[in-house]
Amino acid sequence: MASLTVEIVTPEAALWTGEATGLMARSSEGEFTILPQHTPTVGDIVPGLVRVATSSGELAFCIHGGYFQVGAGDEPGVTRATVLAGIAERVNEIDVARAQIAKETAEAQLASNGDLDEGSRSQLLGSLARAELRLRVAAR
Repeated sequence: MASLTVEIVTPEAALWTGEATGLMARSSEGEFTILPQHTPTVGDIVPGLVRVATSSGELAFCIHGGYFQVGAGDEPGVTRATVLAGIAERVNEIDVARAQIAKETAEAQLASNGDLDEGSRSQLLGSLARAELRLRVAAR
C-alpha cells in the first residue's frame, strides 16, 4: 500500500515528522498538493500556511518561505515529502499578542525613521512581514 511521510524542518529543529495523507502548500507557481505516489519534484514554498492532512486530523504550519522536495522514501511504496524552511512554527503555537506588538513596533520605527540606512530598513520590513504573516495565519 502506498503511503506518504512528511517532514517539516528548520535549521534549528524538525518540527514534525510522520505519516500523512496529504501535504498542501503554495509555491511561486501556485497552490499544490502532495499525495502518496507523487512524482519526484523540488520547488519553492512562498511564505504562508502549509497544511498536513493525517488520519487523525489536519496540522497547520506557518512557513516563512523555503523549499520542498518529494522523492522515494526508505521503503518501497513510500513517498517522502520534506519541507525545508528557514523559519517555521506550528500555527497553534503562534503568540498572537507578541506578533501584534512586533508588527506595531516595526510600523512605528519605519514611520518615524525616514533616514534609515538600507540594511536597517530591510531588517524592519522583514520583521513586519513575519509579524503580518503570523497574524494572518493565526486568524484563519
